[in-house]
Amino acid sequence: MSTTSMTKNITQAAPEQATLSTSLTFLLAAGTGLTVAALYYSQPTLGVLAGDLHATARNVGWIPTLTQLGYAIGLLVLAPLGDRYDRRNIIVIKALILSAALLLTGFAPTLGVLLAASLAVGLFATVAQDIVPAAATLAPAAHRGKAVGTVMTGLLMGILLSRVVSGFVAEHFGWRTVFMAAAVSVLLLAGVMAKGLPHFAPTTTQSYPALLQSLATLWRAHRKLRLAALAQGLLALGFSAFWSTLAVMLHDAPFHLGSAVAGSFGLAGAVGALAAPFAGRLADRRGAEWVTRIAATITVVSFGAMLFMPLLSTGAQLALLALATVGFDLGVQASLISHQSIIYGIAPEARSRLNALLMTSVFVGMAAGGFLGAQALAGWGWMGVVGVAMVASGGALLVRIRAAAARD
Repeated sequence: MSTTSMTKNITQAAPEQATLSTSLTFLLAAGTGLTVAALYYSQPTLGVLAGDLHATARNVGWIPTLTQLGYAIGLLVLAPLGDRYDRRNIIVIKALILSAALLLTGFAPTLGVLLAASLAVGLFATVAQDIVPAAATLAPAAHRGKAVGTVMTGLLMGILLSRVVSGFVAEHFGWRTVFMAAAVSVLLLAGVMAKGLPHFAPTTTQSYPALLQSLATLWRAHRKLRLAALAQGLLALGFSAFWSTLAVMLHDAPFHLGSAVAGSFGLAGAVGALAAPFAGRLADRRGAEWVTRIAATITVVSFGAMLFMPLLSTGAQLALLALATVGFDLGVQASLISHQSIIYGIAPEARSRLNALLMTSVFVGMAAGGFLGAQALAGWGWMGVVGVAMVASGGALLVRIRAAAARD
């Protein structure tokens, strides 16, 4: 199927359907944050959770892995529906199902049930990636990077602050309370979204099988999309290797720290996430591809700094860990904003599908990072995790450098 025939039945969404006001931007940012947070509540609680369910560190490592894998699958098979149906309805329905999956997680009696619930949480937390293309659709083209960056700040703050909240709540009220409270918050969000979001006109009349087939067409047709997906997927691998093992590493010697401290590292990461709107504005002015190279460099340097941890005292190791967390979170998030700015300009009528392909690569990288990080920690300790993260982020930098060289 050619790109022309793929878009034959496209009807562009009317730009006047709604204005991206301050209040609507805030709603979209809050929605992405609350829904994507569901993917990360488990990470700071893994040490506590393993003891409660009498599971090994290696086995509980499957919880974040399956959650990220479920997210990748959901992006591929559910997110494209945003081009075919009213995004508002899709957002509300998926938020309701996500709330139910979080509730099941909180009541899970065994590790097996918890793993199944984690997969379901990943599938329907993809509602966050229905909200981001909504912002891109409502924003004027000249300010799309800024708008996406602002909404993505909500998503990124949700990712990082979820660890702070879940770590604190798990330590004081138990890990199950984390997921029950999350279920209530997403349920309330669904109600607010139903009233506050505008309707979106579908941009295609293709059937669902044709919609899925068009993913392959888009992938083959656009080299920029493939490069963005590969580079961001590699950065996500390193990001996930770090975050999915941090709580277990801090729980062991020489730190012996609880889930609340592990979660508090999300505050350090949040500092980096606050730069997301700036990254979007910089992409609008200097070019998104330039920003991706700078961001990947920052990420490599930040992970590399952790190699010096064994030479330092315990307190100095924690300080270095916090500083490196600010750095690599800044790099990964700035790169993501820039890559989204790149792909949203490729085919405006297919933004949900383009975003689905990019974010599928990201969360395949997340799932791989969760798995490889757990294996590296079990086999070679924390330096093994740092090695995985450095190799992955270095690969992303190489992709962006070679892409710039090929263009020149």
